[in-house]
Amino acid sequence: MFFSPSSNCVFLSFHWKMPRNGCLCPSLIITFSLAVFFQSQMIIRSLNPCLEVIPGITYKCMELNLSAIPPDIPNSAQSLDLSFNPLGILTSNYFSPLFALKFLDLTRCNIQNIEDNAFAGLCNLSVLILTANPLHFLGARAFHDLTSLKRLVAVQTELYSLDNLPIGQLTSLQELNLGNNYIDSLKLPEYFSHLLFLKFLNLQANKISSISVGDLDALSSQNLTLVLSKNDIKHIEVNAIAGLHLQKLSLRGCFESSTIMQASLQNLTGLYANSLVLGDYRNIKKLQTFSKGILDALCHMRLQEITLICTNGDVDNTDDLSLCLNNFSTIRLVDTYIKDVSNFPENSSIRHLEFKDSRFRQVPSVRLSSLKELRSLHITRTKQLVEFEEDFQGLQKLETLDLSQNALTADLCWLCLRKGVPNLKYLNLSFNVRISLEPECYGLPKLEMMDLQHTTLSGAGELPVFLCLPNLIYLDISHTHTNIQSECTFCGLKSLQVLKMAGNTFENNQLLNTLKNLSSLRILDISNCRLQYLSLNSLASLHELRELNISHNKLLGLHPEAYVHLQALTILDFHSNQLSVLTEKDLQNLPSSLKNLDLSQNLFDCSCDNLHFLQWAKENRNLLRHVENMICHSPKHLRDARLMNFDLASCRVSTATVAISMSISVVLVLSLILVYKYYFHLYYLAVLLGGRRRSAEEDSVYDAFVIYSSRDQEWVRRELEETLEMGVPSFRLCFFYRDFIPGVPVITNIIKQGFQSSRKVITVVSSHFLESRWCNFELEVAQSWQLLDSKASMIWVVLDGTDKAVLQRKLGLFRYLRRNTYLVWKDSELNRHIFLRQLRSALLNG
Repeated sequence: MFFSPSSNCVFLSFHWKMPRNGCLCPSLIITFSLAVFFQSQMIIRSLNPCLEVIPGITYKCMELNLSAIPPDIPNSAQSLDLSFNPLGILTSNYFSPLFALKFLDLTRCNIQNIEDNAFAGLCNLSVLILTANPLHFLGARAFHDLTSLKRLVAVQTELYSLDNLPIGQLTSLQELNLGNNYIDSLKLPEYFSHLLFLKFLNLQANKISSISVGDLDALSSQNLTLVLSKNDIKHIEVNAIAGLHLQKLSLRGCFESSTIMQASLQNLTGLYANSLVLGDYRNIKKLQTFSKGILDALCHMRLQEITLICTNGDVDNTDDLSLCLNNFSTIRLVDTYIKDVSNFPENSSIRHLEFKDSRFRQVPSVRLSSLKELRSLHITRTKQLVEFEEDFQGLQKLETLDLSQNALTADLCWLCLRKGVPNLKYLNLSFNVRISLEPECYGLPKLEMMDLQHTTLSGAGELPVFLCLPNLIYLDISHTHTNIQSECTFCGLKSLQVLKMAGNTFENNQLLNTLKNLSSLRILDISNCRLQYLSLNSLASLHELRELNISHNKLLGLHPEAYVHLQALTILDFHSNQLSVLTEKDLQNLPSSLKNLDLSQNLFDCSCDNLHFLQWAKENRNLLRHVENMICHSPKHLRDARLMNFDLASCRVSTATVAISMSISVVLVLSLILVYKYYFHLYYLAVLLGGRRRSAEEDSVYDAFVIYSSRDQEWVRRELEETLEMGVPSFRLCFFYRDFIPGVPVITNIIKQGFQSSRKVITVVSSHFLESRWCNFELEVAQSWQLLDSKASMIWVVLDGTDKAVLQRKLGLFRYLRRNTYLVWKDSELNRHIFLRQLRSALLNG
């Protein structure tokens, strides 16, 4: 800023406030707070190492080197997995704070002692797993309070005797698994008579070598499943199991020779059991030979089902088996070497026949046609089975045909099946090589379920191959390399309720009107079908649909308008698509019947623009499934963060924040206005303060800097410049018109050349001075300079004729002159002499 010499007065008024000592910088406070926060989070994480699967309910704490229960596990927890932690000893009331527990896994926790009342308070516990703990001591009341326990697993716990297991008070126990221990006797202690609900007793791989009369007398439960497999049984006493009604008896790998096995089975005469399991394990072959007579003792047992596993290659035809097998309703032959089937007797009682892991090359349809009572036929997991000729003859009662997990390549003949098995209801051809279907009009009218998954399906998708299956309820063609091209693909399936076709494709990756004929459909799986577009009418006819799986596609939006007709929909699986957000309209149009919605593994946008959806997701957590897998994809700084952990408050501006922001905005606006109006004065302040810091280091060049009105310049030159500079002593005065440096801002000249380089300031007050705005401005600058620099001194000269009324109106100057001595100039020789003497004296002072 520059001003002209005719206006040689400058004004500045300011207040200077120094910052308080010791005041913390805001950025330092923020940094310190963040450091404290992250440190506290790390401490909390170190105290909370467990995985919270379901908040407040399910916790997994495996392999964390814990020696006690983590203190952060809430008392609402219902499932706790502490496996692979060195707990050592379970003392009294060890788990009492977790009174809501229903499931507790203590596998491999090196537990050696369980003291009395260790599980006190766990009245709701249903499952307790103690697998692989060296239980050397069990208190008599070790399992006290476990009144609801239904399943106890104590596998590989170095248990030597059933008498050492204090479980008599577990009256709700249904399953007891004591496999892989050192129990050498089947003699059940008296406390077993209190286990009224026991349904499963597993003593597999112990040291039991004999079964005697009376060993099982304490069993009060009927229909018990008793597993004695992998015990080296050498002798079974006659009538040892007489009177018992077992659900299942498993004796796999129990006999080291055919002789012992035959003798033992003979002594089981009179056995009542729904199921008997005999044979070896693939990796443990005790029986070196297998003869037809070994199983003759089965004729004297009352069995419903017999399972024979692994006969070591001695059986390659059903003729090698005992005729007694024809007396049983269910025959299961697993891992045998049977290659062919002989004709069964006309009076055979077999209703359910299963061959698993056999050596068939083709389905023995004709040979099996003699089983007139056959209801269910399973030939599975036979990799040599490649041919299927549908030449069954008169199996009027066959309802289930399972040929899954083979290597079949066949052209399915609906008419052939209709002639041979007219009442077939369930057909499973899944996990084969290829099945070809033709659009025949002679289907299976009673077929209700058909499974073709993971078998290449020829014909479907292009032709209506299901036309004559009016009663089909369940159809699975998942992963069959089917490309749906025809709108009539599912024509004829008017009763279909379940359709699974995951892993296939639709023409142009669009779902249009393919499903329009399935008005009775209740469950639909079209996941992993590469879908990119879903027409609004594609699901319009599915009024009965309850469950829809449309996951693992490439859909960009949920578009609830497509589901508006699905008033019965309760489960919608939309995970692993490309959904970024549900709009407010989308949320309003979701089916009101919806109870289970899976939106996990989508590309969620967690920005504040989608606050409504983010808030809805948190409020409807019970509706959503797998929320732990709802991960933010954008914005970049939130990528891979859990959506449920999003801080909604970060998007909401509080009232205080609004008030502060508005206040700051107002202050900024006012500041800008003031700066614009007084920018000259602010610039002067900067120069003034800068000049003050350097003034102490510089010597005074002038004796006085003269402030006056330009209209009094003649008087100043005559009475001050000529008199003082040419007189004795000689004074050097600073005048703007003479001593200011050209090209330099006026403010800088006033400070540097005027105030900063002068010992004194002479102010010439006149009527012209009082009337000039610039002179008043320069006067206040001089007063400001005097306040900043204690060495500065002002000499006031009031000219004769100055209007005192005007002087009084200038209250600041008038009050100053009333409190301080000043010089008065009068135009007379005597007064002039006195004035000059006083002025020189004032200039010489200091």
